[in-house]
Amino acid sequence: MKNILQTKAAFSALAAAVALACAGHASAAAPLSPIGMPGYARIMVGDVEVTPLSDGTADLPMVDLLKNDKQKTLAALTKAHVGSPATTSTNAFLINTGSKLILVDAGSGTLFGPTLGKLVDNLKASGYAPEQVDDILITHFHPDHIGGLVANGKLAFPNAVVHADKRDADYWLNADIKAKAPKDFIGFFQGAEVSVQPYIAAGKFKPFEHNGEVVPGIKSVSTYGHTAGHTTYILESKGKKLVILGDLIHVAAVQFDNPGVTIGFDSDPAQAASARAAMFKTIAKEDDLVAAAHLQFPGVGYIRANGKSWTWTPANYTSRP
Repeated sequence: MKNILQTKAAFSALAAAVALACAGHASAAAPLSPIGMPGYARIMVGDVEVTPLSDGTADLPMVDLLKNDKQKTLAALTKAHVGSPATTSTNAFLINTGSKLILVDAGSGTLFGPTLGKLVDNLKASGYAPEQVDDILITHFHPDHIGGLVANGKLAFPNAVVHADKRDADYWLNADIKAKAPKDFIGFFQGAEVSVQPYIAAGKFKPFEHNGEVVPGIKSVSTYGHTAGHTTYILESKGKKLVILGDLIHVAAVQFDNPGVTIGFDSDPAQAASARAAMFKTIAKEDDLVAAAHLQFPGVGYIRANGKSWTWTPANYTSRP
């Protein structure tokens, strides 16, 4: 009996020690990780590699910016667990054709606040270097799409040729238009000057004036309205397509259900809404993969017709490129 009691006492002591150790372990706080969120993804379009790159996110007052009933906008944002202000992604897309490395849009650089401007860091994290980029296709000249072209006054992509619709260049680089612009938009003109002029001076800016192939395998489609020369780009390989929308849409929670809703950044709201409707109709009919600058990162998925509205389905994730 004595041995049994001693054994029970030993087990009790051991159990108490284990419980104490576990309690101590459970209460030991792990420090927050200093490693940032991953800012790139990888997909294949035919035999072309596409790397969505995050420039970061910004909290924007979409209730005020969207041209819509404010209560309806807030309700849609709340239902989608976005809230107000709405945390909004800024995405760019790096395309490796095997012979060329092409970047669609260049992020914000220092022009849009401290939570953006992360594109170059994420490009490097994805396995590439800015010096490797051969061509940059700009959807439009707003600062969150061109600010990353320069860094400390120098070309951030020293070997790249920049392409954009001439209508956008003629608008945003025009001193007379700038002089007549509302005060709130002066910064947009200044951003265009500091971002694009260095490439013009270096002979590395090549505007285009019509729809067609800009670089091998990628063509431009005019989708004017958001800006004078807003452009959509279409990558095609092995019968597969990726339609890169730029700013044809900003807020998934609102504008897919109500595609007529425009945003305060649109230079011609009616034309912007019309361009969106026409492009979405084509995309849905052809079942193309799409990528957008301000849908939640990585901003890649499919658009389906749903009566007079649209349904957004994010692309299925795979760990294999």
